[in-house]
Amino acid sequence: MSTSLIPRAGRSLALLVAALVLPACQTVGANLAEVENEAVAAASADQPITGAPVGTMAEADPTDPLRFEGETHLRNIRQLTFGGNNAEAYWSPDGTQLSFQSDWGAINSQGCDQQFVMSVAEGAGEDGAGADLVSTGQGRTTCGYFLTDDRVVYASTHAAGPECPTTAAQRTGRYVWDVFDSFEIYVADADGSNPEVLIGGPGYDAEATVSPDGRFVIFTSTRSGDLELWRYEVATGDLLQLTDELGYDGGAFFSPDGSQIVWRASRPTGEAADQYRALLTQNAVQPGALDLYVADADGSNARQVTTLPGANWAPFFHPSGEKLIFASNHHTLDEGGREFDLFLVDLDGGDLERVTFSGTFDAFPMFSPDGTKLVFASNRNVERTPTRDTNVFVADWVE
Repeated sequence: MSTSLIPRAGRSLALLVAALVLPACQTVGANLAEVENEAVAAASADQPITGAPVGTMAEADPTDPLRFEGETHLRNIRQLTFGGNNAEAYWSPDGTQLSFQSDWGAINSQGCDQQFVMSVAEGAGEDGAGADLVSTGQGRTTCGYFLTDDRVVYASTHAAGPECPTTAAQRTGRYVWDVFDSFEIYVADADGSNPEVLIGGPGYDAEATVSPDGRFVIFTSTRSGDLELWRYEVATGDLLQLTDELGYDGGAFFSPDGSQIVWRASRPTGEAADQYRALLTQNAVQPGALDLYVADADGSNARQVTTLPGANWAPFFHPSGEKLIFASNHHTLDEGGREFDLFLVDLDGGDLERVTFSGTFDAFPMFSPDGTKLVFASNRNVERTPTRDTNVFVADWVE
């Protein structure tokens, strides 16, 4: 996968229906395609199908031209990347750097996602000169995240071969996403030196993030036969399985105090469950409905937070630890589900509040360690013109 859990849906030659999503940190783009081969091409390239913006693009504020009317929580929005698909931007512990994954041609000639680090103050620049490669430049990677010692963990297929692996979409001609069993979780210095396997073994291991104290890595794995959450203790190497219900469990993050986790999950039943199992044997998933769940950090006391249609995913804890910010298209399904926005919600599922209003794709939010800024990925741009480029943005957060 590349840019994170991405909604990926299937359909036939007419209109591709649905909001999708799939494992790995991957980028998202749960949307409709006009023709099936476009959907397959996008899945093969591991890119979201975002299409043209579908909302009303308000007049720009000359003092804050990347902010849209209604975005009361955001100020001083800055664009940090300038082309291709860039997502999964996550803060360093000191708040000065961001890890991110990208297929942007200016910095990545591989053709599928690699992992990079850039300064928050400077960004990657329009020519990409500020982006430093962390991964090997081979294979496909996903989900880079800083450890507390400033090393970066990420998943990669490079040990299985230097090329981008063949996707399930290429093999089957269907709009499905891959669960590459060649993904292992690596750790490397932020300049890409000293890479080594941190978590490996048979099956898919990816989507790693780290507890605030650096003690644990949480990740998604098929080592038990399903896509479940696992916790790895860095000092001891001990593993603990955190989930055990049928369906995709992934994209997990710890709360600010490390006492809880949040993640996205599907819970297929009946025929959908049979289809899920069958595709998983082919190392693929055809995404569908996703909702958010929280639990204690050991997986106990798990409970569902959202009960919304469509794809609800990319959750992260608000600095208070009492709310979540996440991406969703539940409000645009009648128009095809192309538009994803950021929302806030209480841990009990109440007080849902919309945060972004760009009329296009906004997802992958993460608060800075001090809670004063928000990084996210979006199709917005200063010109307010339709684009499928997904770039990284940072904004001041206003309560």
